[in-house]
Amino acid sequence: MKSFLDDDFLLHSDTARRLYHDYAKDMPIIDYHCHLPPNQIAGNINFNNLTQAWLYGDHYKWRAMRANGISEEYITGGKSDFEKFEKWAETVPYTLRNPLYQWTHLELRRYFNIDSRLMAGTADYIYEDASAKLQQPDFSVQQLLKKMNVEVVCTTDDPLDDLSHHEKLKKEGGTVKMFPSFRPDKAMYIEDVAALNTYITRLEEVANTPIVNFDDYLYALKNRHHYFAANGCMVADHGLEHIYAEDYTDEEIRTIFEKVRSEKPVTNAEKVKFKSAMLFNLALWHHEKGWVQQYHLGALRNNNSRLLSKLGPDTGFDSIGDFSQARALSRFLNRLDKDDRLAKTIIYNLNPADNEVMAAMTGNFNDGSMAGKVQFGSAWWFLDQKDGMTKQINALSNMGLLSRFVGMLTDSRSFLSFPRHEYFRRLLCNLFGEDIENGELPNDIEWTGKVIADICYHNAKDYFVFKM
Repeated sequence: MKSFLDDDFLLHSDTARRLYHDYAKDMPIIDYHCHLPPNQIAGNINFNNLTQAWLYGDHYKWRAMRANGISEEYITGGKSDFEKFEKWAETVPYTLRNPLYQWTHLELRRYFNIDSRLMAGTADYIYEDASAKLQQPDFSVQQLLKKMNVEVVCTTDDPLDDLSHHEKLKKEGGTVKMFPSFRPDKAMYIEDVAALNTYITRLEEVANTPIVNFDDYLYALKNRHHYFAANGCMVADHGLEHIYAEDYTDEEIRTIFEKVRSEKPVTNAEKVKFKSAMLFNLALWHHEKGWVQQYHLGALRNNNSRLLSKLGPDTGFDSIGDFSQARALSRFLNRLDKDDRLAKTIIYNLNPADNEVMAAMTGNFNDGSMAGKVQFGSAWWFLDQKDGMTKQINALSNMGLLSRFVGMLTDSRSFLSFPRHEYFRRLLCNLFGEDIENGELPNDIEWTGKVIADICYHNAKDYFVFKM
């Protein structure tokens, strides 16, 4: 019987162990999509305790605690940080076979050298030990990133956001490079006309330009696009249920925008046309600047209206949607590609039933201009676990070139989430090792090791071309 989380965790053959320890383990990390707060990175803060570093904003853990019958006052409510940690410690033993169990203990080991299992009886010791370490200079957030060999992080930023923290870190230097990502979801959220109007008014102030019509709106947004580029941005990101790619005329969109500004009702057909126009125009800008555009597809958000009204979005009430994806995605990518204006693109899928759909679709738009121009992105959100990662890797292997894959990301709000890269790398090496041991791949460790190192690091470095 193997020990829990030993050196060969998830590595079930000698070949897998060799591939991981010799080729994957020590590769730097390029985390090209995360939700880490830029002010905390630039300020190189220290957390006061383990709850602040580990539980604040982590809706993975919040969902598990709710499922375990923990009252909201111990999750997002007014209880003390230690009381919240105690309830998480009580919950952890009940997370067996949920990836949270393995991630929790990987994180305790990799950051704090704590081998004890977290449970009610160990909560005091673990909290005190980790919290004391977090207050030391060598456990500041930049040092936490350094411990995990993180070279680059890309934060997720709204077009209205001030990028002064990115400017500050670039000027002062640090142990990690931080770049913004352009995330314009709120700029096209026409489902809530009042909120979109508020957004447009704020954009007028931030861009310092009046917005009377749709052309003005695009002009102001493009100014922010330029501002992001001037601050090192090379990545755009869109979180959508599905792609919008309906036909429209410019006059139709101008009329719809006028209705928005007048706060008149907008029909469902008009909403789809507006979002289609926004996505298309944004994609043209991404191509002009040579950015990578990312599309996270398939989340059904804000399902629990009662708790959403109390706690707000991004608090653990989203799930997997079952949207039709293929036809609109094909129309969107083809509309850009037919005039050779399709930027480097990564498509992330949240519904495992659509893995082969996405993997096959991306292959339609790889045109030989570069390796892996259009990517089937890593297993995302509910799928970034053993089964989900394995299915994504297998779908990509069967439909495309896994060897050109840009690899894993954290998509996390926590500075303690980077062992997810280790988790992915171990699974990747185990799959290759299994195929070699079974005689399904040649026993060419040097070449296979190169492919693995590329997936873990080099492919992303070459693909994103960050201006270091």
